[in-house]
Amino acid sequence: MTTVNTQLLDNLGLSLSSQSTQSKDVMGQSDFLKLMTTQLQNQDPTKPMESGEFFNQIAQFSMVAGVEELKSSFQQVADAMFSTQSLQASAMVGRSVLVTGSLITLAEGGEMTAGVSLPASTRNLVVGVVDSSGQLVRRLDLGTQPEGDLSFTWDGLDANGVAVPAGDYQLVAQMEYDGEAVGLDTLVTSKVNSVVMGKSGQGIMLNLSNNEQVSLADVVQIM
Repeated sequence: MTTVNTQLLDNLGLSLSSQSTQSKDVMGQSDFLKLMTTQLQNQDPTKPMESGEFFNQIAQFSMVAGVEELKSSFQQVADAMFSTQSLQASAMVGRSVLVTGSLITLAEGGEMTAGVSLPASTRNLVVGVVDSSGQLVRRLDLGTQPEGDLSFTWDGLDANGVAVPAGDYQLVAQMEYDGEAVGLDTLVTSKVNSVVMGKSGQGIMLNLSNNEQVSLADVVQIM
């Protein structure tokens, strides 16, 4: 789209107020070409429109029209991708997913599968399980591990081999790198309770059974 050139209309003896059939201030490509043809037919022979100005106006219109068509195409692609993601997210309801996070919910007498993301290999990887009061209930020494995502299982037992109460627990992970302790992101497993569909471009959120809400993009693995 392009805005009607007021000076151009004046040169043709037209005005916006006199356009009974076109009250809008934008015009299409056919309208633009018709207007340019009319200008050439009615211009003052002693003051011809310079070719540079003529082609410049055509180029400006073409560029604006092309940008609008490109924006429309991108929007169509975005809408299609959003629809596909919405279907994928809906299919996750009731299933367990692995996402970046630290909160885990342990069932009575159960165990918990979680993970950790290592940016580099390490000779000493340690994961701690902390209860709601901030007390360390279990230390998992996972030893030497390569770079990448690692899955592990906590059996639900404390350091003395006693089953801990069901409830929420926090994971804390660190690795040794160049002689220093480096904190790591943990990956937790949780069931998807529901899906929140935002508008296109606003993302899709998952409501998890551990009372956390995460983006669909944060899902590392569908269990």
